[in-house]
Amino acid sequence: MAEVLQRGRSLAETPTYSVASVVAVMVFVCLLVERSIYRFGEWLKKTRRKALFASLEKLKEELMLLGLISLLLAQSARWISEICVTSSLFSSRFYICSEQDVDINENIMLESSSSSIPDETSITGAFNQCGEGHEPFVSYEGLEQLHRFLFVLGITHVLYSCLAVGLAMSKIYSWRRWENQARMPSDGNQQAKKIKLMKRQTTFIFHRTSHPWSRSPILNWMLCFLRQFRSSIRKSDYLALRLGFITEHNLPLSYNFHQYMVRSMEDEFHGILGISWLLWIYAIVCIFVNIHGLNIYFWLSFIPAILVMLIGAKLQHVVSTLALEIMEQTGPFPRTQVKPRDDLFWFKKPDILLWLIQFVIFQNAFEMATFIWTLWGFQEQSCFMRNHYMIIIRLASGAIVQFWCSYMTVPLSIIVSQMGSKCKKALVTESVRESLHSWCKRVKHKSKHDSLHSHTARSVCSLESTIDERDEMTVASGTLTRSSSLGSLNQITVSSVEQLKLETPNKAKHSR
Repeated sequence: MAEVLQRGRSLAETPTYSVASVVAVMVFVCLLVERSIYRFGEWLKKTRRKALFASLEKLKEELMLLGLISLLLAQSARWISEICVTSSLFSSRFYICSEQDVDINENIMLESSSSSIPDETSITGAFNQCGEGHEPFVSYEGLEQLHRFLFVLGITHVLYSCLAVGLAMSKIYSWRRWENQARMPSDGNQQAKKIKLMKRQTTFIFHRTSHPWSRSPILNWMLCFLRQFRSSIRKSDYLALRLGFITEHNLPLSYNFHQYMVRSMEDEFHGILGISWLLWIYAIVCIFVNIHGLNIYFWLSFIPAILVMLIGAKLQHVVSTLALEIMEQTGPFPRTQVKPRDDLFWFKKPDILLWLIQFVIFQNAFEMATFIWTLWGFQEQSCFMRNHYMIIIRLASGAIVQFWCSYMTVPLSIIVSQMGSKCKKALVTESVRESLHSWCKRVKHKSKHDSLHSHTARSVCSLESTIDERDEMTVASGTLTRSSSLGSLNQITVSSVEQLKLETPNKAKHSR
């Protein structure tokens, strides 16, 4: 009995009720999580939220990748630990902890191993098959710790991503009352509408240009940097940006800009979520340069804070620039609305802001995962937990920046990114897009049976390419124009389909 306790029981020497209980608990937990994700995905499909469903699929792919990595590590850990190299290759320069910290940890582990039950080190020591002067390339214990770190990183990143989506959506949905106040019916007193719009624009310009610093380019940047800490966006800003978007794309004043922004937000979440290959390379580089004495993780914890403040200042500067352009206009017919264009953003690419936000979420998750991993797998006396002030600063900075980025920066980025030169495919509702797509398929199918419909098929193909475009919705010649409103889009679709139905039998009869 003592020998069994010393080496541990194998599965053959373990009671069946113990094995069955563990399997039952694991299966129940996994099925609960899997069914919950499945039900949530079904609800997204039922409510026709295809963009959010695609984001959910991206999170599932991330979990599947991490599960595959975890499986490979679990199955190949023993083989990797049997790869022996000479001990001279292990230089203390590349240790995470210094040699003094390693000696202290070894003494603590030796003292804790004096009990009758062996610890993990004595068990994993059996896998060290290297001879004298050689050591495993990565020990079995090190692979187990790496296994835990990747597991914690995956779970933390998924939770941080869900937190970012939830907080951003709650903030954007709070702007719905502004949309209800801004929407105007198509009929009514036109003079009263113009007066109301002029008052809104005047309020927007006054709030953005009344400060003396707004006249200087350098001081204006400092003013925009400070404004992001007061509020993400005001009501006057929302109304002015909404009017500028509607005017630029020739939409009716009754157009629901808030619903368009929600659809665009759901589309852009697909780009924010997930861990790209560039982020994996960044994580590998961070692990490589995490050498004792550099405190690299401590300094990296300030990168998200710097990026979030830089992004917030840039977004505020875009809004202020639009207001200053209206105020500084001269001539007989000055423009009274903001002028959206790509020149306002870095490198004329509004998507750069979303890439930076994705990096911020990953870096914050990486920081929290590192802390949880050290609590899980190391003693309090280890070098990971020695400097409590650094740990408190890292955790507090990561938590505050994650909340600020999710609740303030992401919603502001969603609305300001609409001020680019091109409107996105979310301009058209999902039902209209599906109608146009099915119409395209029917026309292409009919064109295969009748060569006289070649001209119609070409115009339909151009329309289909615009509807399936991911990043933007451009205009198909002969079918849709940029000046077409959302209401005219439905009329064009219905009239074109009816005309096609009437022309098809006549042309077929003429050909016979």
